[in-house]
Amino acid sequence: MINPQWLRTFATLAEQGNFTRTAERLDLTQAAVSQHVQKLEERLGQLLIRRPRALELTPAGHALLEYCAEVGAADQRLQLRLSEAESDHGEISLISPGSIGLAIYPHLLELQQAHPGLNIRHRFAPDSEVLSSVLENRFELGLTTLRPDDPRLKVSRFCEEPLELVAPSAAAVNSWQDLERLGFIDHPDGQAMASRLLSRTFPGAPGIRNLPTRGYTNQISLILESVARGLGFTVIPRFARIAFGQSERVQVIQSERGVIDTLWLIHRAEWPLSARAKRVIEQIQPLFV
Repeated sequence: MINPQWLRTFATLAEQGNFTRTAERLDLTQAAVSQHVQKLEERLGQLLIRRPRALELTPAGHALLEYCAEVGAADQRLQLRLSEAESDHGEISLISPGSIGLAIYPHLLELQQAHPGLNIRHRFAPDSEVLSSVLENRFELGLTTLRPDDPRLKVSRFCEEPLELVAPSAAAVNSWQDLERLGFIDHPDGQAMASRLLSRTFPGAPGIRNLPTRGYTNQISLILESVARGLGFTVIPRFARIAFGQSERVQVIQSERGVIDTLWLIHRAEWPLSARAKRVIEQIQPLFV
């Protein structure tokens, strides 16, 4: 039997295409990644062609990658068969974007408090990582803002989430000039979100790139701290604003032509959800309808 750690290393290397990124993803040294590949090649023959800027799988490498997927699927099916009747024991794994994650996580903790046998594992991640994590069986459930069309996934509508223009509570925001005076608090999705909403709220205005930037943070839970202190405005999803603990210090600038995103629940389609995952969906989704 092939060492499962070697298989995981090879599958991750095929995905990342780079020894350094693979080592970082798996929390290994590059030497360990190279050693795992060497052990596999000693047994199976050449698996990779190492080029200056990329790695290319040989036919044997492609065959091994398919085998890795089969092993992962078999492992997941075994775990589900062994625990499918357990709705109040075992691990619940969910990966989601930051805004909906902030809203869901307290409810997951409440579920765990009610059922101490549950183990909640949640990760904040962009859509691309949500998709790959569910496909590679690292998480059973995922939420994404983009509807995937991969046949390996079952996709269902989870909820809707508007984008909101949020300003300091004392600020008067009636025109584009008011936004220019305040300045923009940016974040990883800030430019894209602001472009979508402001183009509707202020049609004909120069655009977000013409506004002064007053700050930036990649921590979604901290974005509104700058706004609350009067340092600027931002555009964020509604659930991130609701999760902010000082709502009286900020205000939502209403728009007649808003932007509403759909959040999609995804999981692997080849096998049924665990009883634990079903419980999460049944108890939490109605809170966001």
